[in-house]
Amino acid sequence: MTTLQLYDFPLSGHSHRVRLMLSLLGLSYETVPVNLSAGEQKQPAFLKLNRFGQVPVLVDKGEAIADSNAILVYLAQRYGNGEWLPESPLAQSRVQRWLSAAAGPLAQGAAQARIHKLFGAPLDYGLAVAKAKALLQVMEGELAERPYLAGDAVSIADIAMYTYTAHAPEGGVALSPFPAVLAWLSRIQALPGFVSMQASPIAEPA
Repeated sequence: MTTLQLYDFPLSGHSHRVRLMLSLLGLSYETVPVNLSAGEQKQPAFLKLNRFGQVPVLVDKGEAIADSNAILVYLAQRYGNGEWLPESPLAQSRVQRWLSAAAGPLAQGAAQARIHKLFGAPLDYGLAVAKAKALLQVMEGELAERPYLAGDAVSIADIAMYTYTAHAPEGGVALSPFPAVLAWLSRIQALPGFVSMQASPIAEPA
């Protein structure tokens, strides 16, 4: 019997990055769907797992781990055999740089633009698109110099950044001007165990 349970929502990029990591590690788990549109994530039962009222939450042997980036760190350290989170302080700092980007400009840019297009969230769409393009330009420069965001080997930095980047076109942000980013996406998609997130009903070409 699996000891892992993942509370998630299918169209959440934060949830997908955890599903992707679990699959890349070859871990079996039970999915517990959370109905965000019904506000299930704000109900007392869920808030006991994560007082922020957000998916995803991973439960491992009775311990709840909330926040997608925190879950990636946990999975890498507990199950990754040292392959997804390097040990040296310098290498770890390079990974952390991109975890911060995933929680900052990626979430504020491509993810917000997608939320606006997909769910009609009231936000400054133009600002979100501008932030998305600025981040993609930074990523383009970095990925023109190395195969993965934090170095020569894939890490949780790439997993944290993958989903909302890959689905940026659903928010009206084109990826075609960024060939190095597109090549990086292809490298992630070629990893053994890769699983994609379902496309939204408004999926647009890259």
